[in-house]
Amino acid sequence: MIQSMTGYGKAVVTYGEKKISVEIKSLNSKSLDLSTRIAPLYREKEMEIRQLIAAKLERGKVDFTIWIEKEAGADATPVNAALVENYYRQVKDIAARTGIPEPQDWFAMLLRMPDVLTKTELETLGEDEWEAVRMAIGDAIARLIDFRRQEGEALQRKFAEKISNISALLAAIEPYEKQRVEKIKARIIEGLKAIPEVEYDKNRLEQELIYYIEKLDISEEKQRLANHLKYFRETMDEGHGQGKKLGFIAQEMGREINTTGSKSNNAEMQNLVVKMKDELEQIKEQVLNVL
Repeated sequence: MIQSMTGYGKAVVTYGEKKISVEIKSLNSKSLDLSTRIAPLYREKEMEIRQLIAAKLERGKVDFTIWIEKEAGADATPVNAALVENYYRQVKDIAARTGIPEPQDWFAMLLRMPDVLTKTELETLGEDEWEAVRMAIGDAIARLIDFRRQEGEALQRKFAEKISNISALLAAIEPYEKQRVEKIKARIIEGLKAIPEVEYDKNRLEQELIYYIEKLDISEEKQRLANHLKYFRETMDEGHGQGKKLGFIAQEMGREINTTGSKSNNAEMQNLVVKMKDELEQIKEQVLNVL
């Protein structure tokens, strides 16, 4: 079963007072194009995060985000009470010695003093916390892969429908192909009869007709197109990672359809070829999303 490159996964884990969210999104790309937005505490693990993602996702334009939310009040900057008391005593002492009036609003003045509201503690990443985060990353990746599988199933059904449509249109060409030979022969002979003064060698005419009709023969194109349709179906059943191969097969299908159209020389056949091109174009648009 094929997989799509479009996917989304999210996981949330709680550690202490933190709510840690991991989100990962992917779209189609020729290779793995990974961009990350990582909370400062976990940036030291960026290379390990990239390796975890690369090992599972293979291809796609991937956006990875991890952020932290803390409970209300958990991240409030503490007031340095000892420093406030120290500033208070110093100001009172200066006011007493100099005769300068004491402040009317002590709190407003003291809270503006240097380092009173400075947060000096430095948060470090513990092994237990990182293990919890790493598991959340794994869960988010797994959910994205599940999303890709579901999208892949929908794509495979769509491709199967389009391949069947092209097969049916190819079969519909056959009656017109047989009629075409007789029509071409009759048209040439009628044209010659319309010019009475022209004499022609019937044997030579027959040879020229055979040569002309052989140039318009599409038997090989039909056989190759039928083989490509079969190969496309078989490749879809091989599993994920076949996106590029399916794209190459679709290109070859287009080549045979175009050649069939150029050789048709028949309005009904050309109409069928146009319908085949329309079905194939829809395949080509969506095959770009296949992993």
